[in-house]
Amino acid sequence: MIDKKPDVVDLLVDKVYGGSRNGNSSDDPLPNLLGVDNGAGFRHIGQRSGVKTLKLLVLKTSFSDVSWPDTLDRENGTFVYYGDNRVPGDLHKTPRQGNLLLRNLFDEAHQHQQSSAFPPILLFGSTGTYRDVRFIGLAVPGAVGMGGDEDLVAVWRTTNDGVRFQNYKSTFTILDVPVVSRAWVKDIQAGNAISSPHAPGPWLDWVGGRKFKPLKSVPVKSVRSRQQQIPGSPELAAYANLVYEFYKKDPHAFERCAMELARLFMPAIHSWEITRPWRDGGRDALGTYRIGRGAGAIDVDFAMEAKCYGMNNGVGIKPVSRLISRLRHRQFGILVTTSYLDRQAYQELVEDGHPVVIISSGDIAAKLKERLGTLDNTKIWLQKI
Repeated sequence: MIDKKPDVVDLLVDKVYGGSRNGNSSDDPLPNLLGVDNGAGFRHIGQRSGVKTLKLLVLKTSFSDVSWPDTLDRENGTFVYYGDNRVPGDLHKTPRQGNLLLRNLFDEAHQHQQSSAFPPILLFGSTGTYRDVRFIGLAVPGAVGMGGDEDLVAVWRTTNDGVRFQNYKSTFTILDVPVVSRAWVKDIQAGNAISSPHAPGPWLDWVGGRKFKPLKSVPVKSVRSRQQQIPGSPELAAYANLVYEFYKKDPHAFERCAMELARLFMPAIHSWEITRPWRDGGRDALGTYRIGRGAGAIDVDFAMEAKCYGMNNGVGIKPVSRLISRLRHRQFGILVTTSYLDRQAYQELVEDGHPVVIISSGDIAAKLKERLGTLDNTKIWLQKI
């Protein structure tokens, strides 16, 4: 839907804001919606000489760059954004100075003596239809439980020519603000974001005391379709296929790889052991998952099942039922597969409320791409397991 008067509408979380249909940059709705330019990455109102001279920041992500997978975690209200450096050299010297802006934003956010002069950050995502955008929310740097050395980190990548370079990986919190009113937007544009009577409370709490109130969304537990479990593009499928080809002649060797994959998703896995093939009883590995830290932490037992299947060969009800039957009281299961879980098996898990974590080929591919970057790096990782 194309907004006829974009400069008078409120911004509602998850609402789509449409532009024109000319097939060029004039289709971008953000200039009319918020008074910013139509460039990539960060757009701004105010001077970029420092954080305190900025009135507003607008960040648009395409969510389509598999090399730099910006990610929205709706359940926890966080957003991971990768900076704009793509070549070797100083990671801050980029054409639109996006990485320099990230550094300055997070430096200011980490200050113990907080300044009230901090620009609101409005986050949008592409919809894939012309240049229409979906409003994701009002964002601030950092997240609950993350320190100053965790929410903005420089990660290494390798070019196609084998040359290494760095880029930023940043974590933002989407605040529990379902509507950004047009009245506040106008006050922001006038340089009165803090003093405005329309400024939302969660944002003022963060600016004044770095108190996070994320917009969390509890997911409705549903049966993921085959399409939702497998990689969404040929490039991502190459990662899952690489793992499958590496282990297809020795599925038992995949068990150790499956545990390492599970640890990528669940870093709090504390201890584990691979069971002997002739004694596994439906469990390829046993382990403990640690909740909490220090003397007050507790360990929860889990059992893991690993299935090295081709992408078109789904995991059926039998191995899932076997895993479920072996779970003891207060124990959960993990099923890792280079394929997907078929509908009947998935439906049984969901409808009966069985505590089993499913890590499918699509999950594996996205995580390997995020953590290791390239197929060559993934090959090296597989060889070291």
